[in-house]
Amino acid sequence: MRSAYPKRVPARLSKLPWPEIAILAVAVFLRLWQIEIKPPHFDEGVNGWFTDQMTANGFYHYDPTNYHGPLHFYAVFLSQTLFGRHLWALRLPAVIAGILCVWALLRFRIYFGSPAVRIAALAMAVSPAFTFYGRYSIHESWQVLFSILFLWGVLGLWKSGGRREFFTAVLSAAGLVLTKETYLLHLGCFVLATGALWAWQRSLPSQPAEPMAPQRWTRDDAILAAGLSVLLIIFFYSGNFLDFSSLHGLYQTFAAWFHTGVDAAGHEKTSFQIGPLNYYWIALMARYEWPAFAGLIACVRYIWPSDARLRYTAIMAGGVLLAYSIIPYKTPWCIISIIWPFYLVLGAILSEASQRWKKLLLPWAPAVPLLTASLFSAWRLNFQNFTDDKEPYVYVQTYADVWTFTNPLTDLASQDPRRFHMNGLILLDSYYPLPWMLGDFTRIGYYKKDQPPGDWNADFIAVETPREAEVEQNLRQPYFKRRFRLRSGQDDCTAYFSEQLFRNYFGGEPEFQPKH
Repeated sequence: MRSAYPKRVPARLSKLPWPEIAILAVAVFLRLWQIEIKPPHFDEGVNGWFTDQMTANGFYHYDPTNYHGPLHFYAVFLSQTLFGRHLWALRLPAVIAGILCVWALLRFRIYFGSPAVRIAALAMAVSPAFTFYGRYSIHESWQVLFSILFLWGVLGLWKSGGRREFFTAVLSAAGLVLTKETYLLHLGCFVLATGALWAWQRSLPSQPAEPMAPQRWTRDDAILAAGLSVLLIIFFYSGNFLDFSSLHGLYQTFAAWFHTGVDAAGHEKTSFQIGPLNYYWIALMARYEWPAFAGLIACVRYIWPSDARLRYTAIMAGGVLLAYSIIPYKTPWCIISIIWPFYLVLGAILSEASQRWKKLLLPWAPAVPLLTASLFSAWRLNFQNFTDDKEPYVYVQTYADVWTFTNPLTDLASQDPRRFHMNGLILLDSYYPLPWMLGDFTRIGYYKKDQPPGDWNADFIAVETPREAEVEQNLRQPYFKRRFRLRSGQDDCTAYFSEQLFRNYFGGEPEFQPKH
């Protein structure tokens, strides 16, 4: 008797959501391919250094003046412990979070329908911002993921009141607390959007109104969800129960955050200022994020009677944009925390238009030029212009020049592990990401201008080029010299490599010879 199994396989394959699988495949490719093509960013170096301290100390000591939650550091610690101190391992957790963001948008099909969320998810998959910063080892991808899951949970409580939706909302709120201090801003916008929707409903009722469903979660569920959330927050903020004094940072961080947000610390964008508002984020959308920009414009549709859940999403999205526009402190990677709801709005309005004018419009037709522009810009940004300062997204980015300094060191150490104990001096006022890039070297001293080293006898040295004379008057052995530039806004640098150790690597005569 023939087995029916072979016949069932094609049938099962045909039922798979292939468009969604294709969207996720695009997201994976654009975030993982050539993941090490650009050097680690300044902030990646800082985050990697914090993770190295976890390895050295056995736990993460939370610093409220860092005003970033501990979750990302634990994720990087796990990645580096499993896979080693590689650049791709440093970035892998943020990449995974970014891919999960695309997957999470696709889960909104139960609220807005498959066509709408597929457009939204594809817009995120090919977004210049989400691909570029999704390849950075920074906290923002986690913040977006938990924000998306929180909205999914809120809409689910609205639609069905189920336990799964309740736990998703509560635990994703805890995830936001564990990620970044701006959780207060985002959760505040969710709350304020509820009040704004209620007030607007009184003037122009939604169609459909979508009344709140009976809630099916219980008091025991609330106790369990709250208990898990508190336990997770205490575990991570207390350095896995080894540093309970750090829990004070949960509220102390806001003093540092408010000060930095108002002072801007050199990250203000005054050229985009109009009165109390700043159109920096809109300018970035107009340049790079055409689907999000179209979604922002589409929010106007929800002023008039429309689906209450989409109204709520549009109001929340506008509130977040307004809040970030008012805050003086602006770094471009924050844009991914702003634009994601506009993808849902865009997908929903195109799906609505398609249903209304079936013979004239398919939902994908207007999206094609927007998505194509995003993909082209994302490709150029991630694989061609990733260190080009003319690109606004390229911000405090380390130049590929840094490998002029680090490659000779790592190449020599890979040939002879004893070279990981070479003596090095880094004489730069701003030296990140070097502490992470050279984290396997055990004898490196980092000094600023007002802190000269006591002993200049080093196997390698890095210094700002204008300080060459100061350095060379203290050197007593020949050195090979190589110029490199770390990042924009910083002087050119000079690297010195001991002739004794690097003779075979460079060959020829060393450029520096001591005069005495």
